[in-house]
Amino acid sequence: MPTEKMTENIIEIHGLNSFYNRRQVLFDITFAIPRHRVTVIMGVSGSGKTTIFRHLTGLKTTTEGQIVVDGRDLGAFSETMLMQYRRRIGVLFQSGALFNSLSLTENIAMPLRVHTKLASETIRIMALMKLNLVGLAEFCDYMPSQISGGMKKRAGLARALIMDPEMLFVDEPSSGLDPITAAGLDRLILKLREVHDMTIVVVTHELESAFKIADSIVVMDEGRVLAAGRPEEILDSKDQRVKQFLDREADPVKEHVDAYYERLLGTSGRSR
Repeated sequence: MPTEKMTENIIEIHGLNSFYNRRQVLFDITFAIPRHRVTVIMGVSGSGKTTIFRHLTGLKTTTEGQIVVDGRDLGAFSETMLMQYRRRIGVLFQSGALFNSLSLTENIAMPLRVHTKLASETIRIMALMKLNLVGLAEFCDYMPSQISGGMKKRAGLARALIMDPEMLFVDEPSSGLDPITAAGLDRLILKLREVHDMTIVVVTHELESAFKIADSIVVMDEGRVLAAGRPEEILDSKDQRVKQFLDREADPVKEHVDAYYERLLGTSGRSR
């Protein structure tokens, strides 16, 4: 897909609304993703982070508002344009999403086998190079069941990088990992930005990781953007909900039983 004139922002989101059936889950989302930087989208569970992730990766259709990629409306892409866009991106899902019946090398090689006509030996060499990048070369012939959760995340990252993507989308990289393993993934993400000049979007609720890797941060709650800016700007935010999230303060227990059932039934969002 040809790109337009290079701008500071590779992606701009304008007034994005999103729904699951008739229930609205995102409300007028607007922010930008700078080129060659790490953007972190964070918030509590259920804040809308994963839904934005699905829109950005083309897994959920955008019908209200716009996601503009290099000046082009992602929601208006044809199937061919959408396939071309997906070749520009790499995606690391929360679980790693490895195929249990394939070795690590075979897992990492899969996108090349599907999307290219390269020789098998060339594909294997490229897969080994990516496994080496994430520190897993010596485990190339292991099965997913034979490695740890952290290693599965790194293998998933190697597969996301196998097509040398321009953009990398990472969903909850530290989820379920011990602090040392999580720190190693943070270091890998920073290496990709610095050495490979990639644009990286990370969805997380881990505060320490977010402020370690982010060039810009978007804080979400209940499907809305509460704050967006550089890490120091987020730390200085006057928004009480942002401060509560950063200070790790629990919500007060004050919800009335009727309001609780209203939220479960999904009727509260319609009156917003």
